[in-house]
Amino acid sequence: MDEQTTEKTEEKKPEESTGDSEEGNKPEVYKPIDDANLAAKRMEDANKERKALLDREEELAANRHLAGESEAGQPSEKKEETDKEYKDRIMAA
Repeated sequence: MDEQTTEKTEEKKPEESTGDSEEGNKPEVYKPIDDANLAAKRMEDANKERKALLDREEELAANRHLAGESEAGQPSEKKEETDKEYKDRIMAA
């Protein structure tokens, strides 16, 4: 009878994993496609962020244009001509 009880208790014990199973601890294999996918994901995220910034910049430029604050509407500053520049201009003509 002792043999039967030990067999029953042995059957009830869960199997301990030794790490050799198919889904166990295998070393990871380097896959260049994973790096490429990661790089593509980063580029997509950067492009989304850049598009958002570009949209904001276009909106600001449109608002500036509608408000009359565009660069073309700025008064030009007159440059003072020095005596030497005046002489050079007259002599060249």
